[in-house]
Amino acid sequence: MVLKTFGWSFAVTALGLVAAVFYGGWTAFGVVAILSILEISLSFDNAVVNAGILKKMNAFWQKIFLTIGILIAVFGMRLVFPVVIVAVSAQLGPIEAVDLALTDKDRYQELVTDAHPAIAAFGGMFLLMIFLDFIFEDRDIKWLGWLERPLAKLGKVDMLSVCIALIVLLVTSMTFATHAHLHAGPADKAETVLLSGIGGLITYMVVGGLSGYFEGKLEEEEEREHEAEEEAARTGRKKPPIVLAGQAAFFMFLYLEVLDASFSFDGVIGAFAITNDIVLMALGLGIGAMYVRSLTVYLVRQGTLDDYVYLEHGAHYAIGALAVILLVTIQYEISEIITGMVGVVLIGWSFWSSVRRNRALAAAEGEAGSDDKTEVQSGV
Repeated sequence: MVLKTFGWSFAVTALGLVAAVFYGGWTAFGVVAILSILEISLSFDNAVVNAGILKKMNAFWQKIFLTIGILIAVFGMRLVFPVVIVAVSAQLGPIEAVDLALTDKDRYQELVTDAHPAIAAFGGMFLLMIFLDFIFEDRDIKWLGWLERPLAKLGKVDMLSVCIALIVLLVTSMTFATHAHLHAGPADKAETVLLSGIGGLITYMVVGGLSGYFEGKLEEEEEREHEAEEEAARTGRKKPPIVLAGQAAFFMFLYLEVLDASFSFDGVIGAFAITNDIVLMALGLGIGAMYVRSLTVYLVRQGTLDDYVYLEHGAHYAIGALAVILLVTIQYEISEIITGMVGVVLIGWSFWSSVRRNRALAAAEGEAGSDDKTEVQSGV
């Protein structure tokens, strides 16, 4: 099962590391290995969230996610995206931007760094909306009940997530305007942050809204087939669950790709702390992206999210932390080690909480079964 799921990731790892050795020797080998580990640690929460969405799709769209989605994730976000940043910010043509990335790496890194406020604001707002919508929703299963119960009550207020996100964006842009120290003037940078953040918010609302609309239509179809499912249950034939297909799956696929793009922002920017060589960045981050995809599929096929019910909670709290970190990095530099460890700790904590919950439920069922057995024996 592990080899089948991670086989392509292992193969890409081997090819990527060999290519690194031929490209820049053993030093390049070490850089690519470090970048791969960095990408996996920063994107583990992405795999958990992706799995929660992917399990709703049919086999066809799961294959699309693993083929076309891989091309978008590896080549689009890890190779093309940094070049596009440079082309837009420096007003260069695509060919000129690629030439700059290969021949003048220091200037290339400088241009990407200058574009960081816009990238961080866009990605930070998109991820913040995912987190806010999650914690303001009333759920049957609660991980941190003392926090999630009052937040679920607050979530009954219409558009609360959007209002809070806009307040955070406004405070971020105003704070940045006061303390900006980059090349352009404070007002220019504040405007960039504000516009980019609004762009991230709009993107989330459009893609998420379309996904929700088609998922709602699917739920209506499920209700109409409810009687048929009950009949199947009475006859003992298990009816396969309805999964997303067609337009619904397409927009959920778009949502997944935008989500992956937002997660990859910190990895792409953080990679410049290790190297400014675009080839090594593409190799290292591409290998990491393959493992994230494989891990997503593994979680779906193993039913891990059903067995460890708090994992999704931990992943969304990690998303919230990453959103805050991205917004803070507009002004202050934060080590990628801290960013990665926050996500790992939150997901690890939620996993351990799930294990404890499962043990407690198993113990309770064991005690109940023992009591029933005692009653039967006493009755005899």
